Amino acid sequence: MKLKDKFFPDNRLGLDRFWNFSRGEIDNFRTGLRDAVSGVEQTRSRMMEYDQLLVWAVLSLMLIGLVMVYSASITLADGPKYANYSSNFFLIRHVISLVIAAGVGIWVFKIPTKMWDRYSPLIFGFTVLLLIAVLIPGIGKGVNGAKRWIPLGLMNFQPSELMKFAAIIFAASYTVQRQEYLHSFVKGMLPMGIAVAVVGGLLMAEPDLGAFVVVSLIAFGILFLGGINAKLFGGLIVVGLMSGAAMIALSPFRRGRMLAFMDPWQADNAANKGYQLTHSLMAFGRGEWFGTGLGGSVEKLHYLPEAHTDFIMAVIGEELGFVGVVVMIFLFYWIVRRAFLIGRTALQLDRSFAGLAAKGVAIWIGWQAFINMGVNLGLLPTKGLTLPLVSYGGSAILMNTIAIAMLLRIDYENRILMRGGKL
Repeated sequence: MKLKDKFFPDNRLGLDRFWNFSRGEIDNFRTGLRDAVSGVEQTRSRMMEYDQLLVWAVLSLMLIGLVMVYSASITLADGPKYANYSSNFFLIRHVISLVIAAGVGIWVFKIPTKMWDRYSPLIFGFTVLLLIAVLIPGIGKGVNGAKRWIPLGLMNFQPSELMKFAAIIFAASYTVQRQEYLHSFVKGMLPMGIAVAVVGGLLMAEPDLGAFVVVSLIAFGILFLGGINAKLFGGLIVVGLMSGAAMIALSPFRRGRMLAFMDPWQADNAANKGYQLTHSLMAFGRGEWFGTGLGGSVEKLHYLPEAHTDFIMAVIGEELGFVGVVVMIFLFYWIVRRAFLIGRTALQLDRSFAGLAAKGVAIWIGWQAFINMGVNLGLLPTKGLTLPLVSYGGSAILMNTIAIAMLLRIDYENRILMRGGKL
């Protein structure tokens, strides 16, 4: 008796067919398996059509931010301001913000770049309406004397963060459409100047000077990269510096901050307007080369206000030392560098909007990180701006992620075109 008959006596017909499997069926099976493997490889190849090092740099900043937000906020519940909060409150909220941002970022990555170009005026106009809405009693929420947020349940949304993104796509689209008028003040510079002035007026009503500075840098930085007349741009810089000086001179609060910045260790300044700066500098001093160790910060123990938001870099400097600060600077450098290279590639492929939008993301991330670090290190006057991708803040994390997702989409489309494909 054959072995197959001994063990399977009741299914002789089916087993005969199995044991006498035809060569044609075997060939079909091999072909199907080869096609399946090929499909997996093609899918994997499509998944790899993005800048992996850029993604790792972004994820590294987010993970460092998650750890440092927890470290900087864990003791806040011991103070009177957050007495009703648990020690994990800010960590949980930050995790929720990161999860929401990741989900939205994946969805944004699927949106073709041309859609941002097409709808940029509508997005910009809608954001202006939100900036108006935040000033309306009953809609906007005030914190520490500033009215910048709209409550949305899981997070308080900050329209000024959306405006930074809207400024990128609006300025990029405007520059492409008005390319032939960029040497004209009336047709080239003036319309964008009016738009920025309207946004600036609304932001200053909140007030949020930091956001106004970043939006202005984005809008006019893109115009400069798009080829605006050098004399007009020089005049714009002069007007900007004069406007900034006037806003400081006419505001006793800002004037006091500027004087405190110039001499933070003077007794009155150190106890008032220069309080944050002096404690930030002490944090960096305590960190020395390698830091006091994770969780070892003293300044976060109710000495340094807003340690988990605007001054998180000071906590990083204290706990991770000079080495930790250098790592952070390098990660931001890499993101900005890659964004400019992606933008340059897009311009070489005759994708003007995509190229300028990518460079706009570089301007946003680069300048805001520079301003935040400069404030923490005492190189710039104290100004309330978060560290992109790192500081606590749901709106900022969300909009930073959306900008990075659009940047990755531009890079993805660049790679398709370079392979000879079509969008």
